[in-house]
Amino acid sequence: MDEEVIPILRVEDAAAAVVWYERLGFVQQWEHRFGPGLPAFVEIARGGVRLFLSEHTGDARPDTLVYLRVRDVESIAAAFGVQAKDASWAREIELRDPDGNRLRIGTPTQ
Repeated sequence: MDEEVIPILRVEDAAAAVVWYERLGFVQQWEHRFGPGLPAFVEIARGGVRLFLSEHTGDARPDTLVYLRVRDVESIAAAFGVQAKDASWAREIELRDPDGNRLRIGTPTQ
């Protein structure tokens, strides 16, 4: 098994969050609830990148920042109607999901 880190992001509505993250190319892998009507815990993936989205109030804080390194930031920028900016290490954009979590997304320039 390869070791990995999977960030957990707090969301109010996991189903709505999944739809938003689909615009970034993520696909829902699975959803868990301890029972009907209880908070959801969802895994989404984009290639080898995984995120957990949790409706559980104690799992994560709003306004979390996750850096996502991608091959083509320009296509994501176009899909969200934002302009990519140059930094010395990458061409980047920053987005906020519906719950206020920040995603800094970049394509390395070197």
